[in-house]
Amino acid sequence: MKNSFLTALFLSVLFVCTGTMNAQKFDELDKSPMDVAAYPASHRDSNKLVKIAYSRPQLKDRPLGKLAPTGKVWRTGANEAAEITLYQAMKVGDKVVPAGTYSFFTIPGEDTWTIILSKDTNVWGAYSYDQANDVVRTTGKVTKADDSLEAFSIAFEEAEGGVHMHLGWGTTRVAVPFMSVTM
Repeated sequence: MKNSFLTALFLSVLFVCTGTMNAQKFDELDKSPMDVAAYPASHRDSNKLVKIAYSRPQLKDRPLGKLAPTGKVWRTGANEAAEITLYQAMKVGDKVVPAGTYSFFTIPGEDTWTIILSKDTNVWGAYSYDQANDVVRTTGKVTKADDSLEAFSIAFEEAEGGVHMHLGWGTTRVAVPFMSVTM
């Protein structure tokens, strides 16, 4: 009887430990890890104006045009389409966009990039992109930098009347103004 009880106890502990070990299997780090850029950038400031979640692909000796093709809708990063949240209404281009969350697409070009906020969210890549769901389209001017960024990057900078979003990859830089509005 005592042996049966000890055997049952041992098997129960073994089953629980085996189940726990299997539950703790983690995936490897994504090749294009997700990141977030926000303004203000301080993690302690909960009064954000804008935040974007995006994945950061690496050039890895590939030309930018191969990863973000000129003239084609791009998810602006890797994996899921980038998602931007405006915490208040903002003027993007010549249109006031209400507070909310939108997919953020771009169409890379030589001198300007088309910037698109779409009401379609939770989408993978740009495969299901539908222009009919655009909330706004505007352009961002392309400049060239002396330094090169291996990983696609987004940063915000305070500007008079709002913020500028800066997209950077390789030596390409694109600035997109987001202006505050009073509603």
